[in-house]
Amino acid sequence: MAMRRRTRESMAMGENELLVLRYLIRKGDALVRPVELATYLGVSTASMTALLDRLEKSGHITRVANPEDRRSIFVRATAVTDDEVRGTLGEMHERMYAAVEGMTAAQADAVIGFLTRMSAAVDGVAVEAR
Repeated sequence: MAMRRRTRESMAMGENELLVLRYLIRKGDALVRPVELATYLGVSTASMTALLDRLEKSGHITRVANPEDRRSIFVRATAVTDDEVRGTLGEMHERMYAAVEGMTAAQADAVIGFLTRMSAAVDGVAVEAR
């Protein structure tokens, strides 16, 4: 969660914008329609259009006409965005690795045990809150 927040802050965008960019980057050269992104985020197509407008204006995505149906479009992350996201995440991953470098197996086991128990505790709270 903190890593996503820092990535959003460094790229000056909201959670949904970052999720869309990560989705597009994972898809690579695959053709992605806005309705697929709306379904992925669980938002309306109108909300997705507004979000894509912001991402296009900031240079993070391009819209590509559908050659088979000129009424529809596909969306792609720009190469600059791909590099920016990967660079930001790469730097954070390096810091994470540096933080655990040199830990003994016992220390790593203790951290894993703690995180597993905390994750289960938080998941339990989320279920109870429903």
